[in-house]
Amino acid sequence: MKILVCISHVPDTTSKINFTDNNTQFDTNGVQFVINPNDEFGLTRAMWFKEKQGATVDVINVGGAETEPTLRKALAIGADNAIRVNTPAIDGFQVAKQLANVAKEGGYDLIIAGRESIDYNGGMVPGMLAALLKANFVNTCIGLEIEGTEAKAVREIDGGKESVTAKLPLVIGGQKGLVEESDLRIPNMRGIMMARKKPLNVVEPVEVDAQTEVEKFEKPAPKGAVKLVDPDNLDELIQLLHTEAKVI
Repeated sequence: MKILVCISHVPDTTSKINFTDNNTQFDTNGVQFVINPNDEFGLTRAMWFKEKQGATVDVINVGGAETEPTLRKALAIGADNAIRVNTPAIDGFQVAKQLANVAKEGGYDLIIAGRESIDYNGGMVPGMLAALLKANFVNTCIGLEIEGTEAKAVREIDGGKESVTAKLPLVIGGQKGLVEESDLRIPNMRGIMMARKKPLNVVEPVEVDAQTEVEKFEKPAPKGAVKLVDPDNLDELIQLLHTEAKVI
């Protein structure tokens, strides 16, 4: 079985976010980048298929040379090969087209993408990728087993879970629950040294017209002033909730 895991290069969740060029560009100065958490769950599940069923695992990213340390980390975790499409990630459609172009040539049985990236939270790429490849698609996937050419998946739905079966080739949008957080892997020294010898192939992009463009970014409004109320004075609390907060 051949598996392709899509890897997004995203800011660490503890990073302080700022913008430049009149709030039209993300400021990367001083920002540490990591594997997108939803993608990391998918990569860890791919490692399970590699170890238990002998699958080969490739990882892919759309981005410039600055994303290669993130791909190297994926190789250190255990992926066999890495592919970087040499173009900035502009919008969901453009990224999906670049991924589809590589996936078509690779003949992959299973493509694992994160449900969404934690930077732009678009949630579009996995579904677009499946449509471009004319492959089956399971989103919000929290469980996956493969037997032969059939997949058994569990996905999160409103108020519960849904179990589905699908034929390969298959694209999934994975998320927390696909593996346990305790199963996530930290590269050890041996993995880091081996990753230096594994292939990281740079491929040139196909021509794609992006369908969206950024007009501006805007930070959330700062929190307003807080009024403290004596916990023993319930009458004052009720009055404030009624007259000022207007929630009762």
